[in-house]
This record gives sequence, structure tokens and C-alpha cells, in this order.
Amino acid sequence: MNIRMHHINLSTDKVEEMDEFYREVLGLEATDEDVPALRGDEAVYNGDVAFVSDGYMHLHIARKDVQAGFRTGQLVNPVMNGHVAYRTNDLAAFKAHLEAEGVPYSNWGDSAVAGWHQIYFHDPEGNVIEVHQKDG
Repeated sequence: MNIRMHHINLSTDKVEEMDEFYREVLGLEATDEDVPALRGDEAVYNGDVAFVSDGYMHLHIARKDVQAGFRTGQLVNPVMNGHVAYRTNDLAAFKAHLEAEGVPYSNWGDSAVAGWHQIYFHDPEGNVIEVHQKDG
């Protein structure tokens, strides 16, 4: 099982302003390469998201949604305060690892993003971490 950093998600009520800031001030570029296909489901998450990249890492600037966890019945809400995301090639092994370590997680499956199976958990400080596996 390998794991590598994939993106950082910032949750905000100012998606357009943040998108412009990161493109204009930091020189990041809008990207559609390797970005998730949002399902746009009101019962899960239907916020605006801007995808920018430095050519290596992605930054996902997502509309803040403090109710997403309640609507989906998930304990971890990845779009309340943002999250750091990693990609793995063996999510089942990673979930088994978390279970062996006693780390609880929320299994969002592909309910919010088509083609990505996502889990979320907290670090000791309460920061949200995503680990996902891309289908196929």
C-alpha cells in the first residue's frame, strides 16, 4: 500500500475570491487534470469548488458546508473547515491499518465524488484527513 499527498481543501464562503487570490498572487493555474467529478447531490454536497494546481499538488477551494455531516449521517465533515487529502492504491489495507491503530473514520464511499472512494478521519488536534482511492 502506498500513500501520497494529493490535495489540500480549503473551505470558504468566498470561492471566487479565493480562486482569484491563489491564481493571481501565487501563480497557481486552474486545472481539470485529475479532479473529482462532483455529483452535485443536494443531499450530500452541492457547493461550488475551484480546482487550482502548481503542476504537482492540487488545491481544492470548496464552498463551506457545515451541515454536510448531518445530512449524510457522517461523523466527519470534510467541507466544514477543510482537510488534507492523500491518495492510496489500496484503501482496504489502509482502512484495516486505521482499525488496527484504533482510529475511527467516516466512510463516504463515492457519495460525493464519482470515481473516488473517500474516507475521512481526525488527527489528534481534530484536523480532518482524507484518504481516497481512485476507481480503476
